[in-house]
Amino acid sequence: MTDETALAFDTLEARSIASAIGQPLDRIAVRDYSKSVEIGAFQAERGVTQGLRFNVVLEVARHDGAQTDDVDAVLSYDTITEAIEAELAAERLNLLETLAERVATRILQHKLAERVFVRIEKTERGPGSLGVEIVRVREDAGSVDAGVQVRPVVVFLPDAIVRGDALGAWLDQITAMDAPVVLCVEPNAAVDLTGKAEPDQRLQLLAIEQAAWVLAARDARCVVVGTRTELDWALKNGQMSVWAPSRIAMDAVEQPAGDDAVGLAVWFGAEFNAARVLACGDIKDDRLDVALDPSAL
Repeated sequence: MTDETALAFDTLEARSIASAIGQPLDRIAVRDYSKSVEIGAFQAERGVTQGLRFNVVLEVARHDGAQTDDVDAVLSYDTITEAIEAELAAERLNLLETLAERVATRILQHKLAERVFVRIEKTERGPGSLGVEIVRVREDAGSVDAGVQVRPVVVFLPDAIVRGDALGAWLDQITAMDAPVVLCVEPNAAVDLTGKAEPDQRLQLLAIEQAAWVLAARDARCVVVGTRTELDWALKNGQMSVWAPSRIAMDAVEQPAGDDAVGLAVWFGAEFNAARVLACGDIKDDRLDVALDPSAL
């Protein structure tokens, strides 16, 4: 076995040391951190959990925490484990690569973090383990996401408004609000259900997505988005978005209960920490702040 091949299967600490450039950095590590989660791109992997094993080595900038014995001056091991737990709790993912990337990104937001090695393995997919490993380096301070959350206003648009002559007036008032906006819509017709839970859930979500595209076709200000990444960009850049719910709803750790479109909008507002959840039109629902006409917004 060559040195390079041996290094590829060695510990993350060994790889960190071997690839160090210049003055060596301090390292902290979390080894064999195990979780049982639902993850995977195949239909057979939905609704079941499987074991994951995390190994993370983090290189940190020099600090005087060791000299002063000040726990607040060091980067804690909890920074690593909390990053893992936060990303597992955020949504259900298909790929280990995505999970590794998000864990690394979250860890590198810490001001002392310089470079991180993340290895994630599935431990129950065969006689051995299957996994991915990534190395990420902290970018300049100006380009690192500080993790500030933008709180949207969620606005529910019934189908009568989406297809009505007053749509433009409603959207004029909505865009005048001093807040990023996400629009939620309802299907324009009853869905032909099968009586089976998962197919029916998907059919209902797809019907809402069809209505979202109808809205986008009627007004160019309405941009359909369906992933957390798209939504994050839209919220931070002031884009008025129309939520296509299938991906986020199906991949949520805590999926929405019920099948009504208003309830889905309320769930979305809670999931994304919305400042308000409004409804346009004459809708009576205690879960919403109801706007009866455009001027009420």
